[in-house]
Amino acid sequence: MPFERAVLAPEGVPGLVAAYGLTDLSRSLLVGAFVLLLSLLAVRVSARSGLPTMLLYLGIGLALGESGAGITFNDAGLTQVLGYAALVLILAEGGLTTSWSSIRPSVAPAAVLSTIGVAVSVAVVAGAGRLLLDLSWPIALLVGAIVSSTDAAAVFSVLRTVPLPQRITGILEAESGFNDAPVVILVTALALQLADIESVPWWVLLLKAVAELAGGVAVGVGVGWLGGRLVRRLAGGSSALFAIGVISIAVLAYAAAATLHASGFMAVYVAALVLGNMGLPNRPAVHGFAEAIGTLSQIGLFVLLGLLASPSRLDEQVVPALVIGLVLLVVARPLSVFVSLTGFSVPWRDQVFLSWAGLRGAVPVVLATVPLTVGAPGTQWIFDLVFVLVVIFTLVQAPTLPWVAKALGVGESARPRSVEVETTPLEELNADLMTVRVGEDSKLHGVEIHELRLPEGAAVTLVVRGGASIVPTQMTRLRRGDQLLVVTTAGVRSIVEARLVLVSRQGRLAGWLPPPERP
Repeated sequence: MPFERAVLAPEGVPGLVAAYGLTDLSRSLLVGAFVLLLSLLAVRVSARSGLPTMLLYLGIGLALGESGAGITFNDAGLTQVLGYAALVLILAEGGLTTSWSSIRPSVAPAAVLSTIGVAVSVAVVAGAGRLLLDLSWPIALLVGAIVSSTDAAAVFSVLRTVPLPQRITGILEAESGFNDAPVVILVTALALQLADIESVPWWVLLLKAVAELAGGVAVGVGVGWLGGRLVRRLAGGSSALFAIGVISIAVLAYAAAATLHASGFMAVYVAALVLGNMGLPNRPAVHGFAEAIGTLSQIGLFVLLGLLASPSRLDEQVVPALVIGLVLLVVARPLSVFVSLTGFSVPWRDQVFLSWAGLRGAVPVVLATVPLTVGAPGTQWIFDLVFVLVVIFTLVQAPTLPWVAKALGVGESARPRSVEVETTPLEELNADLMTVRVGEDSKLHGVEIHELRLPEGAAVTLVVRGGASIVPTQMTRLRRGDQLLVVTTAGVRSIVEARLVLVSRQGRLAGWLPPPERP
């Protein structure tokens, strides 16, 4: 049994005691602290090199594993359990930090992309696996289902670094939050069929998936709304306790839905989305705690996946991973986006970017452990293939996203974002802080403060230029590279944000002249 060993009891009778003692605790803390410090270094390396942090975390896991420091870890079942737990916290962070107003117009297209789009992607990848790699249909469908889900952690991290308009970020955020649930249902069902544990007709599986997703949404809305009202009453004035309570409500939604055989992943994301948009107090503390928990979950998850991987086997899957990955990137993902979004009049440039931004990360690698845990025969290689695919195509897609956005003309030169400060006066004044960076192509360059024509209740209070801070007047002229601190009342925040984006696109005459037609 894990964590136990046979010993002699004081009376000389054989017994079992826990093998994990204080010495083991010291070693675990030593390794854990070392990994976290390496992760901080990885963030610095990522910022300077452009490499995604998830790849550096995977590299840390590989370096600690059997071919590096010699830590042997091959427990796929434990990896799946801990992976699901990490995904729950990552989805909770995504929901809590997502503005409903920003994704509301994108919910319908994202829902179609997360269901019909997933089905299209699975079918195309499965067909390619059957024709190009001579896989059996059950195995090909399983591989297609595993790699069809975009990764919430990867998408949320990209959205923090690439300035994009809300029409795109809304679809990406909602899709990454929604599509884990149907894919988990599909992968589990296919793996059980392959292991001869459960076999159901496709229409029964479809009805079951719809019921589980609907149940997850219902549980998420109910638990999120009731839990938000409850935690507001119980937490009092302690922001730390309040943040813990909010995260606990989101985790409770997952557990309640899973217990009722509904979709736990859908429930936790919806519950967190409800909680994050209820206007609860202590928002900075909640967001800070959620981001810390989410980041810690990402580090632990990717390091664990790196430990589970065996470098000696990975090279055998490079060619199959390239084949499946190219089909996914060039055919399956663009086709799924086109089929899903054409009815919503999404511009073709946005569709091309969304196709390229379909990042894979921890979710497919965690799902690749499902066939192993249910005992599906001949599926060990799938984990290796998915691991190689994720590494290679993350290296290709993630660093090029800013360039692709600029080439397609879908990026934003200036994008206001919230600045959350843990100060009671701001909450009492019902005020918000935003920062705006004037990009190289932004038409905010040369505009004077008064020409922004911000509504009453909003003001530019600080301009940072070349490392120096300037308290602006109404005649202060903005320059490329400036960073602005904008104070606004909560009631006009959305108007201020829309106004700044409009002036950034059209210049000082924005709102007086008709907007230019998009190419």
